[in-house]
Amino acid sequence: MREEELRKLIGGTSDAAFVVDSGRVVVGWNKAAEKLFGATAKQAIGQPCWIILQGKDECGAVCSPNCTVGQAVSGLRPMENFDLQVQTIDGEQWCNVSIVIAESNTSTDIYAIHIVRPGDLRKRLEMVVRDFVVSSTDVPAEVAMIASRTPARESDLSAREIEVLRFLATGSTTRSIAYELHISTTTVNNHVQHILSKLDAHTRLEAIRRAERAGLI
Repeated sequence: MREEELRKLIGGTSDAAFVVDSGRVVVGWNKAAEKLFGATAKQAIGQPCWIILQGKDECGAVCSPNCTVGQAVSGLRPMENFDLQVQTIDGEQWCNVSIVIAESNTSTDIYAIHIVRPGDLRKRLEMVVRDFVVSSTDVPAEVAMIASRTPARESDLSAREIEVLRFLATGSTTRSIAYELHISTTTVNNHVQHILSKLDAHTRLEAIRRAERAGLI
């Protein structure tokens, strides 16, 4: 599809919707998006999507040049909808986001149509219920979080990277992981760097929490 066709497509929905190209730049922005985010199409088009959305999950910032959504789109992997706290005209608000991947018929570009539906009340209620379950029962936090709708679940982690993540979650050191997996500490550190990149995390702890919430470990 061409960009003008994609713009026409999102103009036909009452949900906030915008189109991002393979460079994570906004190329289409409908009227409902203008109303939700408080930015006109003229202001939004040409801007990196992560700067406009400033999206977060329960672990912190998600939207970035290397976001997990962009990774999935680049790999043409269909995505389930997910929850994201974004910066709207009324302040930070939880929304549910659906992604539709569209390939260009005139170039190698890949476009991601984002459809955004406000769901702040539902998400906050889910978080309250989850926290109550964790604090009032013996259910481990990671079990209560498995159903969480988060973009991190779309991360393209290898089986070995998930194995390393599971060791990290138990508090294992780089040296002990290397010993258990019969690999070098350098290889472990390389796996960790790949994990951080794919989960768009800055620390090992952030990666562990994001993976737990996504049900990856």
